[in-house]
Parts: sequence; C-alpha cells; structure tokens
Amino acid sequence: MEIAYAYTKRRCDFGRQPLFCEQGPEMCDTISTNVAEHKQYILRNPVHQPTQNTPCFSEHYVNTIRAEYTTTGANHAEGGWPKDVNVVDPEATQRYRRKIEKDDNYIHCVMSLAPGMDHYVMQNNAIDMYRTYYAEMPTLPAVERNSCRTVNVYRDANGQRPIGSISWQPDGGQRFAVTYCDVDFNRNPRSSVVSYIWDIENANNPEVIFTPTCPLLDLQFNPRDRNMLAGGLMNGQVGVWDRRHDGDASIKCAPHVAHRELVRNVLFINSKSGQEFFSSGPDGACKWWDIRNMSEPTEEMIIDVVKSSFDVQSMANSNGVSTLEYEPTIPTRFMVGTENGFVIGGNRKGKTPMEKLPAKFEAHLGPVWSLERNPNFLKNFLTVGDWTARVWSEDCRESAVVWSPPHRHKITAATWSPTRLSLMLVTQWNGLLATWDLLRRQHEPVLTMQVCEEPLLRVRMHEGGTLAACGSRKGNIYMTELSQNMAQSDKNDKVLLTAIFEREAKRERILEARMREIRLKLRQAEEGSPVASVTDFDPSAGDRDLAEATTDYMQAVKKELAAM
Repeated sequence: MEIAYAYTKRRCDFGRQPLFCEQGPEMCDTISTNVAEHKQYILRNPVHQPTQNTPCFSEHYVNTIRAEYTTTGANHAEGGWPKDVNVVDPEATQRYRRKIEKDDNYIHCVMSLAPGMDHYVMQNNAIDMYRTYYAEMPTLPAVERNSCRTVNVYRDANGQRPIGSISWQPDGGQRFAVTYCDVDFNRNPRSSVVSYIWDIENANNPEVIFTPTCPLLDLQFNPRDRNMLAGGLMNGQVGVWDRRHDGDASIKCAPHVAHRELVRNVLFINSKSGQEFFSSGPDGACKWWDIRNMSEPTEEMIIDVVKSSFDVQSMANSNGVSTLEYEPTIPTRFMVGTENGFVIGGNRKGKTPMEKLPAKFEAHLGPVWSLERNPNFLKNFLTVGDWTARVWSEDCRESAVVWSPPHRHKITAATWSPTRLSLMLVTQWNGLLATWDLLRRQHEPVLTMQVCEEPLLRVRMHEGGTLAACGSRKGNIYMTELSQNMAQSDKNDKVLLTAIFEREAKRERILEARMREIRLKLRQAEEGSPVASVTDFDPSAGDRDLAEATTDYMQAVKKELAAM
C-alpha cells in the first residue's frame, strides 16, 4: 500500500524574509549522571568525527491557470471575393467575373491546369473507391511464417549438472519437474543431488527443492494428482514425492524388492485408483508398483523375447531398457526401447512369454534414446537412435515408414506435438532444436534454431502445444515458444497425414514381401544344390512375370520392325 501525504501552501507564503530576535536559552530536557557508568568513562584522544554539510533542497508543484482555446473556421461557399465586391449582388459578381475572364493570365492558368484536372476527373469516374472489387474470388490464406524463440532460461544453482528428465504438470499446469544427474564412472555424485520444481513465471528460484539420498534419474507427475510425483533413484529404488513438502521421498520401496540396477524410467499407468506406476532400468525388468503398498511390486516382467512358448525367460538374457512408452488409452499395452536398439511391445494380459512380448522391432544399431507414440495415430511411434529419428508403424516390423537422414551431430531426444498432428521436435548434440513437419517436408526440418552452444539432452512439450522445455548438459532449461501456425492443426491435416502413413506403410509391406521372397529363393537354392552359393544366385532369375513380360515385349517389337 502506498503511503503519501499531500500538503498545500499558498504562493504568497513562499519567500518571506526571516525575522530574528534575541532570546535566552531554553532547556528542553536534562538527564542526571549515572555514577556507575561515569567511573567507566575513558577520555579518548585524539577524536576523529566526520561531518557532512550539504545544502537542503525542497520541491513543490504549482498549478498554473490553464489556457482555454477555441476552434473557429470560415465557410468559403462563394470563394474568395475582393472587399469592394458585394457577394450578395449577382450583377456585381457577374461583372467582376467577366472582367477576370478577359485577363490573359486567367486563360493561361486554365489551360495549364485543365489536363491535370481532366485526368483526375476521368480517374474518379473510372474507379469507385467505396466499392469492393473481386469479391467473388476466394480469399487467399495468410502467409505462414514459422518462428521459434527462447522466452526464458532456468539455470541450475548447484553447478552445471546435466539434465536427467523433464515432466510437465498435468491439465495444463504452469510448473515442471526437473532432475539433475552428475556422476563419475563409479556412479558417485560429483555435486549436489537435489531436484527442482520450477514455476514458469519465476526463473530466479525453484518453487520446490527435493533432496533425495542419491541421484534422482526420473521424476514424473501423476496425471490424476497434480501434487504427487513418482521417481527412480540411482540405487534401484523407486519413491513418491509430494510437491507440497520439500526434502526426501515420502514413500520409498524397500531395497530388497528394488531393481538390481539404476531406475532409468518411471511412468504412471491408467488404473482405477490412479496410484499405480511402473519402472524399468538396465537390469532388463519392468516392475509395477502401487503407492498404497510399496512393500513389494504388484507385477514384474522380464524383457526377454523368446522364440517359442517352451522357452523360459531369464534375467541373464534380458534386454536393458533405455526408455519407456505408455499410452493411457491402451491400458494393458506398453513399449520399451532397449540398449541394443530394439523396440519391444508388451502386453500385461499375456499368459505366455510370447503373448507378454508379442512385437519386436529392430529399430536402431545403438541404444534407443527416445520412444513416443503419436497422440493421434497410436499405431505410429517415434524413435531416436544412431544419429537418426524414425517413425514406425506397428504393421511394418522390418523397417520404418519415415526416417530422417543421418545427421552429423547425434540426436539426443525427440517428441511429438500434442496439438499439431504432424509436428515433432528433435534436439541434437550441438545445441540445435529442429522442428519437423511431415505434411510440409519429409527430407529436412521446416525450422531449425540454435538454442545454445552446449548439447541438448531432453525436450518435453507443454499440453498447450506452444511451449517446449529443452534441457542441456550444463543444467539449463531453455523455454522455447513456437508460433501459432506450428501449434495448431488444420481441418484437413488428419486426412492428409493418414494418407501419408498408409502410403508409406503399404510401400514398406510390399518391400518386405519382396525381401521375404528373395530370402526364400536363396534358401531354396542353397538347399537344392549344395554347390550353389549366394553370390552365384541371381535374385531376378526366378521372377517369371518379369521374364514373360520382357519376352512378349521383344516379340511385339520384332513384329513391328518386320512389318515396316
């Protein structure tokens, strides 16, 4: 609240001369001497006492008399006539007009001004400025200008720790959780292990600070409870944090039921209670947890793809999980990306090992760094690995339907836009943020932005579709904002993107069928004649349709030549 006191003083009271008079001293107050304190008095010599004497200034405001203005005008309906001509008398005006028309200067002025006046008169008659021309033609859409800008930077106050994970608050919340992980080769923390919850409006200080006992690798909000978060720790344990309370986890699983390795990913699942989530890590196991009872996992699945129903899954042959994917609209199904480049689809309702892990995609040559389904096309999912980003379809398991060319710098993460169907954001090791739109370009991004000089490790988009949080290796969160045309979908986008995915999937199925035929012919050739080898066999030799069409064409050509 602003406290102010306004005082007024008449102008005549300013500047009066001061009047002095002789007057004796007047005692205002007296303090008696304290004997006890007087005995402790010590004379200080010398004494240095600084003083400052500056002139005093005062300020005042004076309201002067306001000047009043009026606007007046003159109506020259009859033009400018001399004083000696009576405007009301028509004979006087006619006589003066004939006098002027007989002057030579008048004739020259009229002849010089007539062409220009004639031009403007003709122009006025030809174009009606109040008429809307070409109204029957359809309006052209506005020119789309793709743009992206950095609106804020959230810096780590405990050094330059790499970003581990980013999670937005559900239901369009204005907060996001960030984990930091800076460990050495032996997984010993080199700096602080605290994690933050940031508010978008305040980039100076985090809103909540979590202090786990060991580095926190992943931290995800509960979609049904905006104050509850689940996270995975470096020692294999999983825990639950409350946004309203700082410090360590409020609930944590026991060490003997935790993962054998670190917990790399944690995701909430669509359950009736809204209190269940599952976790995974390099140990090759996925475990489902219930927050109401963290003494043991409710279910455990080993990520070991078997070839027959008689094979037994084992932790020794399991695939280490590098990323998790879960779609709430498909409650019992999930997908995992492994460290050896596989994408494996899982089903919790499966009874046998083959039913639990029914799908396997050889996605990349190295670890799968990102895995995410398209929020509008659930059959298609996005993967990142070995310097490329690829879009897959569940109908084609041997190759991707859309993929980017290999980049010079490693691709670290990618995500789909929640509002625009065909848009995806890709981060690279050189600090570049690339925006891909499959409806506009498929061979290169529609927009690239140099966010920073250090590598970008994580990217996560807000539910609104305009904000994207990018985490770097130095612990900075760069909040970027996309233009409106890159955050909204047109009415025909879904139909066009469906046609693209179906066309590419059909092409890949045709190629897969062709490759299976070639492999079958190679196998038959090797089994039929032991001497034959792969190099001696021509794959096109068994294509009867092509040979017959070639023969018919050559015969028709010979007949035409003979008839000539």
